[in-house]
Amino acid sequence: MEHHFKGIIGKVEDSTLMWNYRIQIPDDIMDSFRDTDKRIVSLIKGTEPVHCAIFSQGDGTYYIMINKQFRTKYKLVEGDEVEVSISKDDSKYGTKAPDFFEELCFQDPIASDYFHLLTPGKQRTLLHLMCKLKSEEKQLEKALVIFDYLKEVEGKLDFKELNEAFKSNRFKN
Repeated sequence: MEHHFKGIIGKVEDSTLMWNYRIQIPDDIMDSFRDTDKRIVSLIKGTEPVHCAIFSQGDGTYYIMINKQFRTKYKLVEGDEVEVSISKDDSKYGTKAPDFFEELCFQDPIASDYFHLLTPGKQRTLLHLMCKLKSEEKQLEKALVIFDYLKEVEGKLDFKELNEAFKSNRFKN
């Protein structure tokens, strides 16, 4: 079920947070999500759907985080009132996966097993690293590096090492 509301983009002054901009979810709408895993799909100001999570303020209020790239792309600033639509995320990974991903998992079951043994958050991060590239060819290239890396380290993911694998792969062509 999709829920609609008007929200205000707010800023929180907290240096421990990676993202400081957010939109509070009204209590009556939040009631529909209290017993779920808090993964949602949101549309803010009529944008494309964004897979994200509901975060708790710790005082009974809940919100959606808004990153700088999104705010810049849609020219959103603190204090803007925006139309928001949210619905439960029923996707397999709680985020978008490249169209080729299931086939890649089928073709490389060892890497797929390592990938699927990772925590859901690490799976989402790796899928995000693939999907943020525009070209499907580049997405596949990044996915192959990730799968090769996971097999090499037997699923013991270290993001610094993975970043080095990305860098070293650039010079193999």
